[in-house]
This record gives sequence, C-alpha cells and structure tokens, in this order.
Amino acid sequence: MRFCFAGMACLFVCVNLTGCVNRRMTIRSNPSGALVEIDGERIGLTPVSMDFTYYGTREFTISAPGYESLTVLQPVPAPPGQRFPLDFFTNHFMPRKVTDRHDFTYNLMRRNAPIDEESDLINRARDFRSQAEVGGTGQP
Repeated sequence: MRFCFAGMACLFVCVNLTGCVNRRMTIRSNPSGALVEIDGERIGLTPVSMDFTYYGTREFTISAPGYESLTVLQPVPAPPGQRFPLDFFTNHFMPRKVTDRHDFTYNLMRRNAPIDEESDLINRARDFRSQAEVGGTGQP
C-alpha cells in the first residue's frame, strides 16, 4: 500500500513540475518592411517574429526594393541553462515557464545607381516578385 501511494505521489509531482521553454526570435531592419528569409524559408516582412526549437547558426537573407540584399550567418546562442546537460532538466522539470528571446536588427544599404538600365529593371522585378510572394501562402 505504501509503495502504491509513494508511486502515485511521485507521478503527481513529476506531472505538475513539467517545464516549458518558449524560444522566439525577432528580426528588425532599417528600413522596416524588408522581406526576411531564414534558412531559405520566407518568414515575412520586418519586424517579424518566429518561434524556434533549436539553437545554432541560421542563414538570414533580408531584402527590400531599392536596397542591397543582405545575407548573414547569424549565431543564435543558447543561454547557460539551455546547454547540455542542464537543458534536460530546464526543459522538463522547471516549475515555471522559461522564456528565451533573441532580437536581431540589420541596416540595409541603398543600392548604387545602376550602370545598365536592363539589369536595374531585372533587379527591381526580382525584388517586386519576392515582396509579392510573401502575401498569400508564402510559397513561390
């Protein structure tokens, strides 16, 4: 009888002490309204936020009409409590919710005056298409 009660009490404690980690990154740009792609996936227009699961280096591509596209390999570092082996305990047994936020801001450079009108037209058309594809489903 004691073992059954102890087992039930242990199960109750484990279920009620399950932790939860919320990871979110926000990307901003100057000027705002730039298209953001993370690891080749269109996310939206700045400022834009997204939840993520894993830490590591991500490839950010930020583009806006009239500005040079910017591609950055951005490290997203894990805080000390989210590193091995502590991450197992903070992800599963923390009695409170853990929130981890990362904010990234990028300045875009104005595009130089094009030498060739045809290449300028092609670049503007590509920028316009990229901006238009963000609208509906985000699929090309």
